[in-house]
Amino acid sequence: MHPNFEYLKSYFDISEESFYLLQQVSSKKILKANTKIAEAGKKGTKLYQLNSGIARSFIVTESGKEWNKNLYSPTSFVGPLTAISLDKPSLLTFETLTDCEVYEVDFIMFLEHAKKHIDISNLYNKILEKVYIAYEKRQIEFITLNAIERYKKLQKNIPEIDSLIPQFQIASYLNITPVQLSRIRKQI
Repeated sequence: MHPNFEYLKSYFDISEESFYLLQQVSSKKILKANTKIAEAGKKGTKLYQLNSGIARSFIVTESGKEWNKNLYSPTSFVGPLTAISLDKPSLLTFETLTDCEVYEVDFIMFLEHAKKHIDISNLYNKILEKVYIAYEKRQIEFITLNAIERYKKLQKNIPEIDSLIPQFQIASYLNITPVQLSRIRKQI
């Protein structure tokens, strides 16, 4: 039995036939740090399951300032899901911040299989559920936690974050300046 099938089967009720179909629409890849996997203003068809490494999604303002919308750690799904679902260009750019091991998924083909196979459709529902829960959690944290608490939460979720990515990337994600982040680090 394929180890990835065993892994997937431990979380979802999926048949061997469906697993074979999923293998046909996905491939394991190693992406170097600073690889753009989707760009703002362009349509995409690929989503990525992050197995190792850190990635981000960000937006660039008219003045050229980058703002990190999200940081992604292993087991996250990364890519322009909204843009693909709406068949529109992405508003965000998605980029690896470290070397990453991913499963690249042709999401259009995945959706075609989901229309024909209930277990793949159920898998899709679980993925959407996971993405939505993570989004809602982030929004609530942003509203209810101060910068120190958000930083501590980030450190808890990604323990080596400070050694993995530059301080300015962390600050952008927390919606503070690098100077503010330095002060927070000194406080704690």
